Order: sequence, then structure tokens, then C-alpha cells
Amino acid sequence: QVQLVESGGGLAQPGGSLRLSCAASGFTFSSYAMTWARQAPGKGLEWVSGIYSDGSDTYYADSVKGRFTISRDNAKNTVYLQMNSLKPEDTALYYCAADCTVVAYTAVCDYWGQGTQVTVSS
Repeated sequence: QVQLVESGGGLAQPGGSLRLSCAASGFTFSSYAMTWARQAPGKGLEWVSGIYSDGSDTYYADSVKGRFTISRDNAKNTVYLQMNSLKPEDTALYYCAADCTVVAYTAVCDYWGQGTQVTVSS
């Protein structure tokens, strides 16, 4: 079965940093673009970032561009999201996903992880 397991979430202060990881298994990871999306309490799902299958191109929502960096290590079947200069509005449950279509600032995907919570608060 396809599995995506996120880790690295937690509590950070405004201006702080966190690095999320997503470990993938059950599919040919190197053949798939990967996506991070998030959902804040009471809000809809928001697409955050994507990365091409070989890591050659990356994409970001305007809300995180310049602060977040997506990367991947295909030898480890892992995708990362480095989050810097965190803001309270970044507080959300962050999901790793595969086989996605990004439309209207959200993401529709075939495979999802369970999510990891990020809380940014002073």
C-alpha cells in the first residue's frame, strides 16, 4: 500500500523555523511530483508547495514564497519542507501528498499522509 508519513511538526515562535519530512513507500517515489498542503482550523485545504519528480523545479504559494523551501531525496524516498520566518498564520495541519492536481490554490491528490501539526505562537 502507498504510505506517506509526515514528521517534524511542533511548536515554533514567530520568526522561527521547522523542517517537515515525509517518508514515502509503496510506489515509485522518483516518478512522482510531490506536494505539501495545509489546513488551518476551520479553513479549507491550501496548496503550499510542489516539487518535480527529479527535484529540478519547485513551486510555491504566494503566502510562503521566500520563506519555505521544498526539497527531496529520491534515494531516501523522502520529501522535505523547510519553513523559515514562521508566522502565526502558518499554523495548520500539514499534509504530504502525491499524484496531485493543483487548482484554485488547493490540491486534489490520490495519496495523502496523515498530517503533522505546526503551531506558530508566542
